[in-house]
Amino acid sequence: MATLPVVAAQERVFLTGASSGIGMALARAYAQRGAVLGLVARRGAELDALRASLPHPERHRVYALDVTDHAALATAAESFMTEFGGADVVIANAGISQGTLTEYQEDLRAFERILAVNVTATFATFTPFVARMKAQPEAQRRRCRLVGIGSVAGIRGLPGAEAYSASKAAVINYCESLRVELRTSGIKVVTIAPGYIDTPMTRVNTYRMPFLMPVERFAERALQSIADGVSYRVIPWQMGVVAKLLRLLPNWLYDMAFARAPHKPRNL
Repeated sequence: MATLPVVAAQERVFLTGASSGIGMALARAYAQRGAVLGLVARRGAELDALRASLPHPERHRVYALDVTDHAALATAAESFMTEFGGADVVIANAGISQGTLTEYQEDLRAFERILAVNVTATFATFTPFVARMKAQPEAQRRRCRLVGIGSVAGIRGLPGAEAYSASKAAVINYCESLRVELRTSGIKVVTIAPGYIDTPMTRVNTYRMPFLMPVERFAERALQSIADGVSYRVIPWQMGVVAKLLRLLPNWLYDMAFARAPHKPRNL
């Protein structure tokens, strides 16, 4: 049996994209370990249902909003910190995926939306918390985590996934910049890069997905990585090995190998 990460009683976790998939699994895992949660997603009914299903639902707060509404997101963050006295873990998990092709003018709107949700909203999610985390005593700061959810799709560009690959590469590099920036503060910036995880987002894929992992198992491993304060982790580890090998391939060989790779569906 896998060893579960130890989460401090009443650890305060603010999580976007909480109503399904990876976000929902993370919420359930944290709640089972005694954390109090601030849950953000667009779909209010799904958020309410999730909260009702968690242990001690009265401890948790839900914020139905679109993460591209930065004012609403900041208000939710301030409300959570005011009520609970701050936050220990902030997870910018909200993300969308769709195939895009540069040759189609109509895909520009999808490209912009993917970058807005996956990249800009990650910045907007972290912004309200950084100053408050820095102002805490050193022992409390060293428990603080800012967590960005990248993807192995951000390690090398995938054909037909131009916006998604670009957005996840941006998340990985943004979190690295922030990690270095905050190094002396004691606040840990953690980047999690999922491989193929069994969620509604991946179930639309019609191609084979190697090392497909149940979302509950992913959540357990992600929680351990966050608790450990690792700088960067690919989950599952097998995809991490694959990603490193792909990064080493010269461009001509990578291009030849992936030129006919399956594409994500467009216009979802």
